[in-house]
Amino acid sequence: MTDDSTNDKGERQSWWRRLSSGLKRTSASIGGAIADLVTKRKLDASVIEELEEALIRADLGIATAATVAEKVGEGRYDKQVSPDEVKAILAAEVEKILGPVAAPLAIDPAKKPFVVLMVGVNGSGKTTTIGKLAARLKRDGHKVMLAAGDTFRAAAIEQIKIWGERTKSPVVAGQQGADAAGLAYDALAKARAEGADVLLVDTAGRLQNKAGLMDELEKIVRVMKKLDDTAPHAVLLVLDATVGQNALSQVEVFSKIAGVTGLVMTKLDGTARGGILVAVSEKYGLPVHFIGVGEGIDDLSPFAAKDFARAVAGIED
Repeated sequence: MTDDSTNDKGERQSWWRRLSSGLKRTSASIGGAIADLVTKRKLDASVIEELEEALIRADLGIATAATVAEKVGEGRYDKQVSPDEVKAILAAEVEKILGPVAAPLAIDPAKKPFVVLMVGVNGSGKTTTIGKLAARLKRDGHKVMLAAGDTFRAAAIEQIKIWGERTKSPVVAGQQGADAAGLAYDALAKARAEGADVLLVDTAGRLQNKAGLMDELEKIVRVMKKLDDTAPHAVLLVLDATVGQNALSQVEVFSKIAGVTGLVMTKLDGTARGGILVAVSEKYGLPVHFIGVGEGIDDLSPFAAKDFARAVAGIED
């Protein structure tokens, strides 16, 4: 018989393996650049400058790159520096930025149902994230309901229904082209009537037409407030790591449109641009609740700053 601590350790190692392998492309890109620069060369101004440029190319953000490069240079000029030393400094600086934003999604039991509005551009992994989040919340003992509020796309409605079946969560859905706000209202009414703990509401993500998207999201919020003036209780923006610097403008747009309260970053396993989470956190300081490093139902995990920082830097656990 294994005790809980053994189980916890096994889960921890399993998650670390998934995280470090998921961020392999990012860490290989950063680690390769670091090794090329500091191996066989003594530290001087040009090495520091090239290191800063390499970190900017990895989407870590200009300020982070400058800070790391400066820290590497402190007291080390004209000395040989090992790649491991640079990686340790990088991990420490990244953790300083990410530590304050790493925050679990807190479901307030006094708000029943706790309404989570999910926003993000089409293709960001938003609908899949809703399914994975539903599975996680169900495991935590919550009664979950899903609302297929991206009525613009038939595929999104179908996807939500499939996730509903997979997670044994009831789904409120209408026809393609139905009024999204009306559907959100009906879903909230049903969630209240059936005693759901959490209502996850999908939304459209057509950024090509910002005005239309803004109107639709504002209307969804407005009609839900007729039933519960505190709803939605969380607005989660799902960001796709593969878009790199584009993520910064998405945060800005959706924060203005929908009042984003927290972030979920997906597809970290499909890109060498995982450093973008650092740049986003440095610029906006929004809570990061979850990250996704794979396609599996368990590949959405609570965000841990130290683990992420070490994985990005390519430090073995």
